[in-house]
Amino acid sequence: MKLQKRVIKVNIVYTVIIIYEKIAMKTAEVAEEDEFSNEMFELAQGGLLMNKEAIVEETKKFVKAKMDGEGSGHDWWHIVRVYNNALEIARHEKDADRFIVELGALLHDIADHKFGYTDADRERIIGEFLAPLAVEQTVIDQVTYIANFISFKGGKNTHVMQTPEGKIVQDADRLDAMGAIGIGRAFTYGGHVQRLMYNPKEAAEQTEGEDTIAHFYEKLLLLKDRMNTETGKRKAQARHETMKYFLACFFREWQGE
Repeated sequence: MKLQKRVIKVNIVYTVIIIYEKIAMKTAEVAEEDEFSNEMFELAQGGLLMNKEAIVEETKKFVKAKMDGEGSGHDWWHIVRVYNNALEIARHEKDADRFIVELGALLHDIADHKFGYTDADRERIIGEFLAPLAVEQTVIDQVTYIANFISFKGGKNTHVMQTPEGKIVQDADRLDAMGAIGIGRAFTYGGHVQRLMYNPKEAAEQTEGEDTIAHFYEKLLLLKDRMNTETGKRKAQARHETMKYFLACFFREWQGE
């Protein structure tokens, strides 16, 4: 009888230990799942693939490391504004893949031509970054397409964006070159390349010039009529008026009024 009671007690203890072990293991699994499910990986389509949210976060880190502190007006915060603009436009436009819009906005200024890079450089850099994250080649191609054709390129870029994602990101980038922020960026870039603020010996309304005020006439005031999306066009109108008002004030003050 005593032996039987001892066996029962041992079985009870053993059962309790097993239960506690299972609870501990489950708790650890839940904690691990909370830590990684929204951060890096998910099990999908028969294999371990990085999820889209994680890819976007990794892209933000990559771009921020490359462009943080850049002094020409094409810094990390320019990227953030274009990214936010693009998401807002995409919210109102149809048929756009949000994932491509996000990656296109984040990577649009990587290896920019203004700093001596070529289309081939951008294709290589974007591909080398996205491919190891298991991004589909079709997506990489579309993101590269956006980066290669987004720029105004001194008015020489006559290419019309062919994808809804490209149109959205291009509008988002152009909006950041307009309005109050566009004015600030114009003079930031002018200072970066040691460009005069204004040369009164040159006609103001010109297509080419060596001063920042001329840049408004050769590019910034033209953007309103080059927007792709209806949402972009509406947003551009207000920013266009802000630049016109600034120029009117500038010339009055220049004359001492």
